[in-house]
Amino acid sequence: MLRLRAVCPFSWRMFQFRPYSCEPLISQMNKCTDEEQLFDLIEKNKAILSEKQLGCGFNILWQFQKQKTSSLKNVECIRNHPQFLTLLNLTTSKMEFLKDSTLVNVLYITQKFAVEAHDPLVEALVTEAWRRMERFDIDVLSKFSSCLADQHLYFSPLMGKIADIVNRNLEAIQDLRSLSVLMVSISSLISQRFQEQLVNKTELLFDSIDSSQVIIARRIVQFLRNIKYSYYPLLERCNKVFLSNANHLDLESISKILTLYHSLQFHSFEFIIMAKKRLTEMIPLFSQPASFVKLFVALGPLAGPEEKKQLKSTILLMSEELTSQQALAVMGAMEEMESRNSHLIKRIASILHKNLDNYKPVELLKITQALIFLHFRSKELFVKLQELLLSYLKISVIPSEICILVCAISMLPSPHLDEAGISRIEAVLPQCDLSDLNSFATSVLRWIEYDHMYLDSNTGKQLKLLQKLDHYAHQRLQNCSDLNLLWEELRSLKGDWFADSLLEETVATLQRLMDEINYINVARIASFISRTNYLSTLLLDRIASVVIQQIEKIHPFAVLAVVLPFSILNYDPPQRDEFFGTCIQHLNSYLGLLDPLKLVFLGFSLATLQYFPEDLLKAIFNIKFLARLDSQLELLCSSLNMRVQFRLMELNRAVCLECPEYQIPWFHDRFCQQQYSKDISSMNGAQQQIYKMLAEVLGGINFVKASVLTPYYHTIGFECILDKRKKPLPYESHNITLGKLPEMHWESNTQIVGSRLPPGAERIALEFLDPRAFCRNIPHLKGKSAMKKRHLEILGYRVIQIPLFEWNSMALSTKDARMDYLREHIFGEGKS
Repeated sequence: MLRLRAVCPFSWRMFQFRPYSCEPLISQMNKCTDEEQLFDLIEKNKAILSEKQLGCGFNILWQFQKQKTSSLKNVECIRNHPQFLTLLNLTTSKMEFLKDSTLVNVLYITQKFAVEAHDPLVEALVTEAWRRMERFDIDVLSKFSSCLADQHLYFSPLMGKIADIVNRNLEAIQDLRSLSVLMVSISSLISQRFQEQLVNKTELLFDSIDSSQVIIARRIVQFLRNIKYSYYPLLERCNKVFLSNANHLDLESISKILTLYHSLQFHSFEFIIMAKKRLTEMIPLFSQPASFVKLFVALGPLAGPEEKKQLKSTILLMSEELTSQQALAVMGAMEEMESRNSHLIKRIASILHKNLDNYKPVELLKITQALIFLHFRSKELFVKLQELLLSYLKISVIPSEICILVCAISMLPSPHLDEAGISRIEAVLPQCDLSDLNSFATSVLRWIEYDHMYLDSNTGKQLKLLQKLDHYAHQRLQNCSDLNLLWEELRSLKGDWFADSLLEETVATLQRLMDEINYINVARIASFISRTNYLSTLLLDRIASVVIQQIEKIHPFAVLAVVLPFSILNYDPPQRDEFFGTCIQHLNSYLGLLDPLKLVFLGFSLATLQYFPEDLLKAIFNIKFLARLDSQLELLCSSLNMRVQFRLMELNRAVCLECPEYQIPWFHDRFCQQQYSKDISSMNGAQQQIYKMLAEVLGGINFVKASVLTPYYHTIGFECILDKRKKPLPYESHNITLGKLPEMHWESNTQIVGSRLPPGAERIALEFLDPRAFCRNIPHLKGKSAMKKRHLEILGYRVIQIPLFEWNSMALSTKDARMDYLREHIFGEGKS
C-alpha cells in the first residue's frame, strides 16, 4: 500500500478528496426544481465536485433554461450568478480530466449562456478540444463544430482541421444527424468535389432517418444554400419531410425554410400553401413584437388581402415597441409585399430614422432600397442617411463594403460623390470581382446621369473611373480559368454597363471554358445566356450536346432553364428533335409534380419553338391544374401574377392556332379585353409620321388602320388590304383623328380574317420592330417575334416586319427614300 502511494501520489491525492460515491449528489442534482436549488448544492459541495458532477450541473442548468419563455433575461441572471462563476472556475481547474463528450458539452452550454468567446474558460475549452480532436467520435466532433460556428470561426484553421477529419472518415460515417451538423459548419471551406461527396453521402443515408426529423432535413437544405447548389433530388426529399410534419412546424421552422427556399430558388407550391395556412392560424397567438415581427415577415408576402390588413394593423399598434432590427425586418417585408400603407411606412421610417446610427452598411443599403421602392419621401431622413453612408465610406477598406456604400449613395434622391469617394473606389478596384465592378459601374452611371443634369464638374473624373472599371473587368475575364468560379461572379450581373461593355468578352470567356459545361452547371449557364439575349451558337450547341448525353443526371426541374435560351433566341440546335424529345421524355413522369408556374413557362417556351408535346399540354389545359394555378396566383406579387397569366394566354393562343387538332378551347376573351382596354392610348410622334406616310403611299387615310387588334388578340402596328390587282381597298369610315386610336368594340375574337375578304385580296400587317425583337449581337429574330409572325400568317396576313434600325438608317434618312421603301415592301419590286 505504501509502495502504491509512493508510485502514484497524485492519483492517491485526487482519490482521497472525492466522495465515496458520485451517485447521491448527482441524484440530488436531478431532483432540483430550479436553478437556485442547484446552485445551493454546488455551493455546499464545491470542494468535492467531480468532473462528472460538473458536467451534470451544466446539463441540468441547460434543461432549466430550455423551459424558459423570457430566455434572454434568464441567461443574464444565470451568467452573473456567483455559483455559475464557481462552476466555470471549477471546470477550468479540472479540464484535463473531463471526458471528451463532457468537455465539448460544457463548451456548448457556456456559449448558450452567452459567455464571451474571449472568456478564459471558453478559450481553454476550445484549446483542449483542439488538442483532442483527432480522437473525437462523430457526435462530439459535430457538436464542437457547432460551437466554433457560433463563434463565427467558419474560416479558421480549426474548422479546416474538422473538414479534413470528415473528409478522411466520410466513408465510415453512418449518422446523418451528426453529419448534417458538420456539413453546415464546414460548408464555407470545402471544395466542389468534397461538396459533391457530401451530397452523395447524404442521399445514401437519407432513408436511415425517421420521417419526423425536420431539423436534419432543415440542416441539409441549409447546407445546399450555403454551397449555392439547388440539388433537386435532395430538396424534394427534404420537402416531403417538411410536408409530412406540417402540423408540428413552428413559426421559427417555417420562417427559416421559406428563407432557404427563396435563396435556392426552389418553388414548392404545396409547401407554400401549407405555410400560408399554418402561419395564418398563428396570427392570434402572438402578442409580443419579437414573435409577431417574425410572423409578419414570413406571412406578409404570402397573405391574402384580409390577412395583410390584419397584419398591418397589428404591427402598427406594436410599432412603438419595435427595436431597430425589428423595424428593419418589417420595412423589408413591406417592400416585398409592395405595400402602399403610407401611415405604416411613415411610422416604421421614423423608427429607422431614430436608429440610423446603429445600422451596419449592408443594413443602410436595405433601408435605402426599401424607402425608394415604397416611394417614401423625407428630406431630413435622406440627408442623414447620406451623411452616414459617406462617413462609413471614408473609413472603409473592405471592397464589398465599399461597394455596398457606393450603391446606397447612388440610389439617394440627390446622389453625389466627391473626389475622396472616387479615390476610395479606385483604391480597391484590383481586389474586386465582376459583381463588385458591375455594382460600381451601375452607381457611376447614375451619378453621371444626375451630374449631367446639374452640370457638375465631376463628370470627367467619373468617366475616367468608368474606363478603369472596364479595364479591370476585361482583365478579370481574360485571366479566368474556371467555369464554376466565373459563374459565381456572373450570376447576379445585369444592367447597361455589363451589356454594353462586358457581354462580348464574357461570351468569349464562356466559349473558351465551354468544355467544363456538365450536368451540374448546364442549367446555370443556360439561365445566364437567357438573360443576355446574346446568340452564341457554340454555347447553345454545347448545352444541347451535354443535355442529350447526360440527361439522366439532370433533374427534370432544371429542364425549363435548359430550354429557355433556345426559346428566347429562336435557335434550333443541329440535333433539334433529339434534344427537345429527350427533354420532354425526361419530364413526362414529373408533370404532376412540377410547380404550376414552371409548367406554364415551359409550355410557352416550347411553343415558341413550334414544339407542342401533347402530354404536357393535357397536363396544363385541364380544370384541376388550372384550379391549382389559380390558387398559386393568389400568392404571387402583382407583376409575377400578371406575367404568368399572360404566358398562359399566349400558350392557349399558340395551341389554338398551331395545333387545332388538340381541340383545346380558347378561354381568354375576357382576360384580353380587360388588358387591352387598359392599353389603348394615343399614337406617339414616330407612329403618327409612319401613319401619314402609309396614308400617302396607299392613297388616303381610309386605306390604312393603326394599332389593329387581330383575332386572338395580337396587336399590329398598321394594317392595309390589297385586292388581287395589288390595289389598296378602303376601310369603312372609322373616323380617326390623327394621333387618336379607334374605339374598340368587343366580341368573341377568333374568326380568321381572310374569310371576310374579296376573292384574291390579301390583308397586310406592317410591324415596326424595335431592337428588343432581335438578338443583341446579330439581327436574328427572337422567339416571341417569330411566333407572332407565324400566328399572323395563320390568321391570313401577309406580314411585313420592318426593323427600326433599318428604318432609321442613313439609307432611309429622307422622306422619299422611306416612301419608296414602303412601296417596295407593300406592292413588290417596281410597284408604285
